[in-house]
Amino acid sequence: MKILAIGRNYAAHAKELNNPVPAEPVIFMKPASSLMRDDKPFYYPDFSKDIHYEVEVVLKISGNIKHIEEKFAAKYYQELSLGIDFTARDLQQKCKEKGLPWEIAKAFDKSAPVGNFIDKSSLADPYQTTFRLEKNGVIVQEGNTANMLFNFDSLISHLSRYFTLNTGDLIFTGTPAGVGPVAIGDKLEAYLEDQLLLTCEVR
Repeated sequence: MKILAIGRNYAAHAKELNNPVPAEPVIFMKPASSLMRDDKPFYYPDFSKDIHYEVEVVLKISGNIKHIEEKFAAKYYQELSLGIDFTARDLQQKCKEKGLPWEIAKAFDKSAPVGNFIDKSSLADPYQTTFRLEKNGVIVQEGNTANMLFNFDSLISHLSRYFTLNTGDLIFTGTPAGVGPVAIGDKLEAYLEDQLLLTCEVR
């Protein structure tokens, strides 16, 4: 199982971090050791003082595919959920300043909590679905999949040009504006439409 992730897939988020709006998907990866399930707590790592939350819709691939055309891509995911792409923003900034890759800021252990998966048929339209993240009961991020620069089908097709996608692989599809820091004691809750899919306490 591998985790593929997309950066800057919502224009407002790219702008809030003073990044250019990309002409094609920005891709990075998280190892299997970054995955965290079952609403387990996130333990604040000792190598960062500025961990940020980034809520994202997560797709689960349901077949083995390579070089799939966009018009067929929807056949290869049946379930989706929400995840948090925890980011060590201070480490990421140092890497960016030096022109270095920033996996150390994105791919560390347990940096990818993922909630319960639901069948996409339970949604009226997966391509126009709202989602949000609450921190301590206050909404901090709100998004709609209609505002993605690159939609689900486009992402699957694009990724399959470079990587063989296998059953069970996860795709983090990008975060909307509103990212921010977490602190020990915070409680994060992620909702797809009004369905709570993920809870994560910071310890």
